[in-house]
Amino acid sequence: MQAPLDHPDVFARPPLVYLGAIAAVFILRYFLPLPLLAGAGTLWPCATLAVAGVLIAIWGRKALLQVNTNIDPMRPTLAIASGGPYRFSRNPLYVSLTLIYLGITLAGNSWWCLVVLVPLLGALHFGIVLREERYLQDKFGEQYLSYRRQVRRYL
Repeated sequence: MQAPLDHPDVFARPPLVYLGAIAAVFILRYFLPLPLLAGAGTLWPCATLAVAGVLIAIWGRKALLQVNTNIDPMRPTLAIASGGPYRFSRNPLYVSLTLIYLGITLAGNSWWCLVVLVPLLGALHFGIVLREERYLQDKFGEQYLSYRRQVRRYL
């Protein structure tokens, strides 16, 4: 009999999912531009979103390292992080990736950034987050359930 997997069995590494979505936006934009806004002036707001995402990712990574757990969802979770940005969101790294995605793709000024966002968030939620939650509940039981009752899933 094979031992059960000690990881959430997500369908893909989250950064790769986001990179694929960013690539899809720019490929679609190349063939059918569909401008989102007329004129320029979106660079600073886009850069602000991306930088905010990077800062949250650094903060979230630091919080995971402080409790000596793995960041990669393909490896076992060793502890529940509840400090840093994990006080406000159970998934701050995914929030950060979404901000980075929006910053980069909105800079491309195309409706495709919003069109691709819908399946991206669906894949994230159903293929990654819900699997992680089941895994954490099975592995940590009441400790995770208590944390889940206190902290929102995303924002």
